[in-house]
Amino acid sequence: MISILKDFKAVLDRDPAARTIFAPIEILLTYSGFQALVVHRISHSIYKLRIPLLPRLLSHLARFFTGVEIHPGATIGSGFFIDHGMGVVIGETAEIGSNVTLYQGVTLGGTGKEKGKRHPTVGNNVVVGAHATVLGNIRIGNNVKIGAGSVVVTSVPDNCTVVGVPAEVVRIQGEKVSSQNLDHGDLPDPLKELRERMLLLQREIENLDGHMKGFENEFKKK
Repeated sequence: MISILKDFKAVLDRDPAARTIFAPIEILLTYSGFQALVVHRISHSIYKLRIPLLPRLLSHLARFFTGVEIHPGATIGSGFFIDHGMGVVIGETAEIGSNVTLYQGVTLGGTGKEKGKRHPTVGNNVVVGAHATVLGNIRIGNNVKIGAGSVVVTSVPDNCTVVGVPAEVVRIQGEKVSSQNLDHGDLPDPLKELRERMLLLQREIENLDGHMKGFENEFKKK
């Protein structure tokens, strides 16, 4: 119950849309990420009692109604927030610390090659951007930011920002990253370099096309 109250407070603190007097009611009735998390808290408790089938049925129902899939075996700390939860997947052996934020489409999955502990361990005060994928039995340190669309397949130390496919550390901060600093739109763009290269390639093609037309015109004159 205490964890659910902290999860509820996390939504109020971190979602700019939850600012009206009706915000508590809106969160309870319309926030799919929070609803899925409440069901997970219940199903995880039943899972730890080794009661078969029922935990999976609850998680299946939660996925059907919310679009968020959390295996009942996953361990999730307090103050957890799933923003725009559609498409979020959290695997069975995933472990998530306190004050973690996931955006839509995030996957904390396995590689399909491992047994036992096969999903990521995520530290405290971590922000995972939209459609990022974190795979395997790796550790994401405390105060880490993962850029939108990144694919993380190796462990990440504390106080880092990672982006790209595969993800690489692009920023190391000596100071602790506040759990309230959640503007993931300001994270480095993992596709910027690709767009720049595509632009250069397009210009090269245009130059070659111009040269070809010049050759054609010269050939026609002859």
